[in-house]
Amino acid sequence: MATIEECRSALDTLAANLAKAEGAVRDATALERSLSCHLTDLDVTFAGKLAGSSIQDVVTVPGVPRQKAQIRLAMTGDVLVGLVGGELNFAKAWGSGRVRVQASLRDLLRLRSLL
Repeated sequence: MATIEECRSALDTLAANLAKAEGAVRDATALERSLSCHLTDLDVTFAGKLAGSSIQDVVTVPGVPRQKAQIRLAMTGDVLVGLVGGELNFAKAWGSGRVRVQASLRDLLRLRSLL
């Protein structure tokens, strides 16, 4: 089971990767939206904002925050680490229910290039 520190490191890596992305990925992440990732096995949520093609102002919140983000992800810590590390494919993990995504249809369509 991944630790909170390993998950935070994976999230930092993801943020760095998004910041240097180009083309369709950069365009997809040019949204300005609140973002959260609830780690179900650790019962902790990383919450921040997607802005300027990067993830910013990330805080760690115990449990599920009362204020719902515009884009919400839920998964286990191992899945987060596996996705960022390239061992897991996001579309397959989402399709199998290992990753849950809640967002507006417009945001999902815009983010589809990340899948």
